[in-house]
Amino acid sequence: MKMIVVGAGVAGLTAALRADALGHEVEILVKGALGDGSTAHAQGGIAGLYGPGDSPALHALDTMHAGGGHGDPTAIAALVDGATAAIDALADAGVPFDRTADGAVARGLEAAHSLPRIAHAGGDATGLAISVALVERLRETAVRVREHAFAVDVVVRDNRAVGIRLLDGTRIDADAVVLATGGAGQLYSRTTNPAGTTGDGIAIALRAGAAVADLEFMQFHPTVLVGADGFLISEAVRGAGAVLIDADGRRFAFDEHPDGELAPRDVVARAIARREPAQGSPVLLDATALGAETLRGRFPTIDAELRRRDRDWSRAPVPVSPAAHYLMGGVVTDVTGRTTLPGLWAVGETACTGVHGANRLASNSLLEGAVFGARLAQSLDAPWPAASVASATRADRGSQLVPLSRGLSGTNRDLDPGEPFSRAALQRLMWQHVGLLRDDAGLERAARLIDAWRAPEPRTAVDQENANLLLVARAMASAALTRTESLGAHFRVAPARGPALIGAR
Repeated sequence: MKMIVVGAGVAGLTAALRADALGHEVEILVKGALGDGSTAHAQGGIAGLYGPGDSPALHALDTMHAGGGHGDPTAIAALVDGATAAIDALADAGVPFDRTADGAVARGLEAAHSLPRIAHAGGDATGLAISVALVERLRETAVRVREHAFAVDVVVRDNRAVGIRLLDGTRIDADAVVLATGGAGQLYSRTTNPAGTTGDGIAIALRAGAAVADLEFMQFHPTVLVGADGFLISEAVRGAGAVLIDADGRRFAFDEHPDGELAPRDVVARAIARREPAQGSPVLLDATALGAETLRGRFPTIDAELRRRDRDWSRAPVPVSPAAHYLMGGVVTDVTGRTTLPGLWAVGETACTGVHGANRLASNSLLEGAVFGARLAQSLDAPWPAASVASATRADRGSQLVPLSRGLSGTNRDLDPGEPFSRAALQRLMWQHVGLLRDDAGLERAARLIDAWRAPEPRTAVDQENANLLLVARAMASAALTRTESLGAHFRVAPARGPALIGAR
């Protein structure tokens, strides 16, 4: 079987390597260069290293709790049951996980985890270590890699994916097409995501008619260094003992949740978003109690970046603010990555397996990519099921586009409704109205404006990225407008005026 993988993060690389080992012909398409993407930016680690008193069942409970009870139990079980094997496989692939004095892999603690179960490498460079190791393994295989190959559409024949079309018009035929392009953080003016994270895989799936779901759930990382172009300070820093304080030195996060700084990410991010305007300045992350030696040894990447910016975080707190970080929704799949379109798989952040629910548990993303990438490869030779329980369930509540017929709200007119489309305008709109704190009037305004905008005909890579962003934004705004209650990362500051009108476009 020939398989095309679009994307080369932990999910795509794992799927490609495992498929190659199983004897399949594999080709990877990368929009930029091999090693680009979100995986290499992941600092915290990979969850699932179970110690005394811990278990996959407890990890599953934490995952479901962090996700607001919206997670899929079958998918979560697949994640945690595959954790040990996935981490072992990464170690065997050459990932240099940090170890204790007795040689065991060190376990870290992050927010909303009951126990320390996070494996990390290079202190705070786990994603980079995984990316480098898997790319090195890739060079030892027969897998073909095409860099600077921008996939734009699935080729569909007789209701089945049979290949991919590139921006330059090239068509590549395949028996299996895998979307592993990451998320859509570039929808927002503040994001931790690299520049190429423009929702490409989700847009490809939407154009092909595959179901998407849960796009209203965008996670905002609470602690991103102010003025640093999306440089985040890992949640593991708070797990190690750093605290959030306001201008008066008070640990305000406890106002929102009894776990304070170690509450689920959506809770902490909203606490910061409320406190910032109230005091008229950013909140502060105070890691001074950890000391210079610990900060330098445990978090070398963060320490070096802060010092490069003339900030000594061992002596003074640093200003932080939330930014768009991870999309819980995406292309609907079952636990083997199959979408609702036969021949098309999705994996990693591009996919919506149901693992993350309404809010991802810290360090479950690298684990998801490793576990489900391997499961996908194992499924390639299996007959395509007539229907998947997981896919059918999430597809039934999948994101639909809302007929935007109720007119613009009379409030929040700082954005001119006649403003022409640009990526910057879209990012501002999404941050203001489809961001951390949402209300019906703002969501309706965003959806109406997005619906009216038209991206230029894609002739360049930037044009295509903009078209993809606009398409995903339209689906995301519709999904957010449709969900009238608050859940996880989708938080309404005021009740909706009434149910949205739902219908297909």
